[in-house]
Order: sequence, then structure tokens, then C-alpha cells
Amino acid sequence: MSKNIIHVSSISEYNRRNGLLKPQHPLVSVINFADLAYTGEARNVTHSFYCIALKHLREGKMKYGQQEYDFDEGILAFIAPNQVLRIEPSANRQLQHSGWLLIFHPDFLWGTTLGNKIRQYDFFGYDLKEALHLSENEENILISIFNNINQEYQSTIDKFSLNVIIAQIELLLTYSERFYQRQFITRKKSNHTVLTKLDNHLDDYFKSQSLSLNGLPTVKDVSSKLNLSPNYLSKLLKTLTGKSTQEFIHEKLIQLAKEKLSTTELTVNEIAYEFGLEYSQSFSKLFKSKTGVSPTQFRSLFN
Repeated sequence: MSKNIIHVSSISEYNRRNGLLKPQHPLVSVINFADLAYTGEARNVTHSFYCIALKHLREGKMKYGQQEYDFDEGILAFIAPNQVLRIEPSANRQLQHSGWLLIFHPDFLWGTTLGNKIRQYDFFGYDLKEALHLSENEENILISIFNNINQEYQSTIDKFSLNVIIAQIELLLTYSERFYQRQFITRKKSNHTVLTKLDNHLDDYFKSQSLSLNGLPTVKDVSSKLNLSPNYLSKLLKTLTGKSTQEFIHEKLIQLAKEKLSTTELTVNEIAYEFGLEYSQSFSKLFKSKTGVSPTQFRSLFN
């Protein structure tokens, strides 16, 4: 199985590779998945453009980043430029799926408000760990937006067309944010698994020499360990616990600090050193901000 990555540099190239007609606009295209049939070896693909896919998979497998998805239900996946999509045809060497694919180049958004803020939509930076699973009603809402975009795309392009399409893309992204928030809340089992993994990782980190050698783990390091983007993990934790990732890390540290202050004779300076903190003042300030008392005052409660 080849691990070579195929890079598709333009929307015209994408259409040509998949046996489609030349796009009506070089920077945007709306595609019905029924018109696509992937064949050949499993492969990794990157694109120079954004992809938003609403699909049901009938044959084959697709991976976004490291995550394989079940396409029996409606699913919405977001792929930013240069992110890896892995395509794995089925035993009969075909991948068949239905739904809609919207692809647009970053230059399509040039000079628009969406162009300035599209990077703020976290689902384009999730390392593709978490696709959006849709209810029937949610799927129908999004399908209507895809239909609106397609209708505008198939019409004669005029000076209003691009603004209308961009407005519909922004509406699609707004609904996606709403539905992701719902998914955070309803997919409790998956979310709690993330919490368990985070908790275990921090426990292991704090028990190892990594803490004294490298200091507190960063949000980026923790997120990478869980195969999630920093923004995604922070939003998930905010929804489930009311705390950001940084606050979650600090809370773990305070728990360990309380244990050392109440069960050992280590000085505050020594504890700060074990935590990889160069200055004990930083540790004392953090401890007091979280507990309302200084480390020394806390220790006095046990004497």
C-alpha cells in the first residue's frame, strides 16, 4: 500500500481526476457524490482548497487524519487546505457514496469578511478527529443550503453570484457551529472518553520526571497527545466541565500540590522546583489564586 500523498492543486484538476466536467468557476465547485466513483489503490490525498462534504458512504472507507468514520448516518466533514484525506476502496476496489461536496479555494474568499474569519471555525482545525453527525432534521437543513448554493452555481454567473454563494457558505458554517455544540453535549460517551484520557495523561505526566524537567505541559502538547486541536479540546472541556484546558491542567497541579503540602515536609521552594517552576513566587501566586490561601497557610491547616 503506497503511502505517497497525492496533492490536488486546483479545482479544475480535482474535476479532471474524477471524470467531471470543467468547473463553471475556477475557485469554487458544487459536486454531487453520485457522480463520483473512486477506483484503484488506497491513497492519501491533500488539496489546496477547502472541502465541506455532506455524505453517506455505501462502499469503502474514508479517514480524516487518524479517525475512521461510520457513514451510515448523515455526516458533515470539513477539510482545510493541505490536510490529509485517506481513501480506502472496498474489496471490489470501489468507493461509492452519496451526498454533496462543496469545494472552494481560499482565493475565492479574498476581500470578504468570511475570508478574514474562516480560520476561526474550529472544525477546520480539529485534525479531523471529530466529524459532525447529523439528525435527519439537521441534515435536511444543510441539504437545503447545498441546494441553494448549487442553484446559484448552475445559474448564469453575474456580479451578485459570488456574494450570494459566500453568504450561503457562511450560513452553512453557522449552522455547523450550532450542530457541533449539540454534538458536544449529546455524545457523552465519546466526550467522557476524552476526559478520561486527558485525566490519565496528566496523572502520568505529573508522576513522571517530565514535570520537573519540562515544567507544566502546554495546552498544545496535551491536545496533540489526544489527537485533538487545542481549540477543539478547550471547547469540549468548557462544555463538559466549565473549565478551559489550561484551567484543567492547573487544577491537576493544585491537587498534587495539596497532597505534597499535607503529606510531606518539602518546602514550598522544593515543591515549586519539582513542578518545574523556576520561581516559587509563581507557584505561590497560582496556588492562592485557585484556593484563596497561600501554600504556607494551607499547610498550617494540617499542623
